[in-house]
Amino acid sequence: MPKRSCVLLGVKIACLSFHEAVAKCLAGGLILAPSGPGLAEIDRDLQYKMALDQANINLADSGLAIFLLRILGLGQPPRTSGLGFLQALLKEPELQKMNSSFWIMPNETSLRKNLAWLAEQGIRVTSNFCYLAPLYPRQGLISDPDLLSQLEIKRPRFIFVCVGSGPQEKLGLWLKQNLSYSPAIICIGAAIGFLSGDQVKIPMWADRLCLGWLIRCLSNPTRFIPRYLKAFRLVYLAFRYRDKAPQINIF
Repeated sequence: MPKRSCVLLGVKIACLSFHEAVAKCLAGGLILAPSGPGLAEIDRDLQYKMALDQANINLADSGLAIFLLRILGLGQPPRTSGLGFLQALLKEPELQKMNSSFWIMPNETSLRKNLAWLAEQGIRVTSNFCYLAPLYPRQGLISDPDLLSQLEIKRPRFIFVCVGSGPQEKLGLWLKQNLSYSPAIICIGAAIGFLSGDQVKIPMWADRLCLGWLIRCLSNPTRFIPRYLKAFRLVYLAFRYRDKAPQINIF
């Protein structure tokens, strides 16, 4: 029987095809797609690590993490990127039902573009089933009672969190811990923006080759080159700790 997960830095990375990941998502739970820059800071952010530890699925999204797992002999997970997973999930009939999903967006512009694109795909979402997120802190605990109240009233089956790596995983965990029911909470960051045009578009061939980071860097060097350079700290952590969880250094 094939392994269902590999472990890097104490984090279970799912060894699932897109079809298998979608099937598990339909049963509910917290679905994350940890990025290389996020994993590179795992020893500095306790709440982020807790989110990864308590996720139902950590998708094998980071090409660097997959590469390190393989060269360290820790496993060979198939790549299930957040972008590819989102495309596969949106084809499910359950997503076609009116307001079966609830979308947490970073700003008004993203909301408009993403809702227009979803409508073109046959995903029927009204603005009442969207939420403009406040500016969540990058460090420390995250909670949002106003959002929780709306979700308890509307009780969508799928909750998509599109606010970016770091805060979104913590918000997803807080929702999982505090909601009175068990929806699928899918933290996909900018993935929908790659499809809708809200962000630079990433072709599927580039996603399959793990080149999304390069396209983002070329589109906005000032913003993304420093971010992805930080991801190389993951190499140091992986060689030092391998499958063991590093000690959290809070400072």
